[in-house]
Amino acid sequence: MARYLDVHPDNPQARSISQVVDLVKGGGLIAYPTDSCFAFGCQMGNKAGLDRIREIRKLDDRHHFTLVCRDFAQLGQFVKISNAVFRLIKAATPGSYTFILPATREVPRRLLHPKKQTVGVRIPDHKVAQALLAELGEPLLSSTLLLPGHDEPMTNGWEIKELLDHQIDAVIDSGDCGVEPTTVIDLSGDEPEILRVGAGDPTPFE
Repeated sequence: MARYLDVHPDNPQARSISQVVDLVKGGGLIAYPTDSCFAFGCQMGNKAGLDRIREIRKLDDRHHFTLVCRDFAQLGQFVKISNAVFRLIKAATPGSYTFILPATREVPRRLLHPKKQTVGVRIPDHKVAQALLAELGEPLLSSTLLLPGHDEPMTNGWEIKELLDHQIDAVIDSGDCGVEPTTVIDLSGDEPEILRVGAGDPTPFE
């Protein structure tokens, strides 16, 4: 059964955050809030966690997973960024954007797009997500909590627990965090390509 933790959205309880991070470091898969909607999260090197997300969401090997990073310095360890791209991302983070970029060697091969060798990265503007990332000390491998047959991501913590009780290890609930996933921008080519319009304003990338 999944643990259910009610965490304050503005002042996350340190004990609860520590308990969740211990679960993640122990190979757990969690549902946690971000500034756009709930997401699945596990450690970057957790192959079993990755497989569990694929199974729950019915994803193929071309799906871009996201490394949710604490800050720009951490993000820069995992993707290659030109000066022009640096300015674009810096102006838009933290925020509800996912950026597709060429991965560095720090990223496990199984997380990469098989042809492009790219990975998604983002920096969330959400205090609970930031508290988790600070305690973990590394990115969370993440994917939107959007289930097969659903038009929108799930938003209610208790409903997530009831539906996925035997498929994940913890649900972190800090209230409503919206139903709109991130805006996804592919910055791996010569020009920005908007792959999905979501919570982030796409105008700066058009």
